[in-house]
Amino acid sequence: MAGRRPTIAVVGGGIGGLAAAVALRRSGLDAVVHEQAAEPTATGAGVAIGANGHRVLRSLDVDRRLAATAVAPSRVDFRHWRTGRTVAGLGVGDGYERRFGAPFWHLERSALQDALLAAADGIPVRFGARCTGVEQTPDGAVVRFADGSAAEADAVVGADGIHSAVRDAVFGPDEAVFSGTSGYRALVPLDRLPDLPELADPVLWLWVGPGRHVVVYPVAGGRLLNLLAVVPDPAWTVESWVTEGRTADLLAAFDGWHPALTGLLAAVDRPGRWALYDREPRRSWTRGRVTLLGDAAHPMLPHHGQGANQALEDAAVLAALLADAAPADVPAALRRYERTRRPRTRAIQTGSRQNATCLHLPDGPQATARDANLTTLPDRLAWIHGHDPLGALTTPARG
Repeated sequence: MAGRRPTIAVVGGGIGGLAAAVALRRSGLDAVVHEQAAEPTATGAGVAIGANGHRVLRSLDVDRRLAATAVAPSRVDFRHWRTGRTVAGLGVGDGYERRFGAPFWHLERSALQDALLAAADGIPVRFGARCTGVEQTPDGAVVRFADGSAAEADAVVGADGIHSAVRDAVFGPDEAVFSGTSGYRALVPLDRLPDLPELADPVLWLWVGPGRHVVVYPVAGGRLLNLLAVVPDPAWTVESWVTEGRTADLLAAFDGWHPALTGLLAAVDRPGRWALYDREPRRSWTRGRVTLLGDAAHPMLPHHGQGANQALEDAAVLAALLADAAPADVPAALRRYERTRRPRTRAIQTGSRQNATCLHLPDGPQATARDANLTTLPDRLAWIHGHDPLGALTTPARG
């Protein structure tokens, strides 16, 4: 039919997949989301949304749904593992928003997922749809599911995470890279911590020490503290966000650390624990009418706090480039999406790996030099937080 707009099958109903579907609809395109979970779920605990991700939420009119429970930290405190001394305190708050054009938010991951689902009202979301394969035809693509059903579309977007079935079906399996560390995640009610009144302020704590670190920040309007503790453990290789760890093991991993931190860790009930993997940056994540998005395309370690933000950026750029495409133009639009996004995500993947080494230095000259350089961190990270993903479409991409 002359003038027909492309139809899009989005495989994966997490943050990236839902954001892509909402962005595609706002661009006038029909999208269907296929999610393998039987019902809406949100794995993980908290999520940090920088100005770069916030711009996307604003463009989708999702930010207003989150404003009531979002927490905008006033500062970032880097703490010494043993003494508790603040080795660097960086203001965030209003100065951050003035510089980058949008605030820095801490959110419950479930709240972000719910807001995206609400914004996707009217977009078909099929739960219990586990992808088992993708095939391309001369003028389209077909996604096949475990229940025997299939979905045809002009384009397929694999937004199905680090274990992407779409990626494996189109590009073949690739090997995850184990970092040798695992992460404990938890949400702790603030009222369990009456002996830590300083946590009542909206501050991001980042405790750094030999071989490990802990990130702590408030979410849910300040009622809960999100905690991520990264520890070395080559033997823990379970790559799952739903596996439980033990509080006793968490405390043992931070024996000798400052009582303010260990008191917080002791309040954790049934922490989640998962091995931290990423993958080598891909040479390509688009083939014909199939492309990848978010962790399916560029899984990264959490040490830049950019996983969700990069998925949001992907979603905005993908929808913008498909907005004016005819069905026959889809492969070219998907190639441009990859060319636009791949250099940036590759750099952030690499930086996330490097950050682990920096955060885990033992006391000594290198750690002292790192602490002195932390005052320049806002300038060094400006290329991440100040990025406008849609504005980048007016700049020729390389890579």
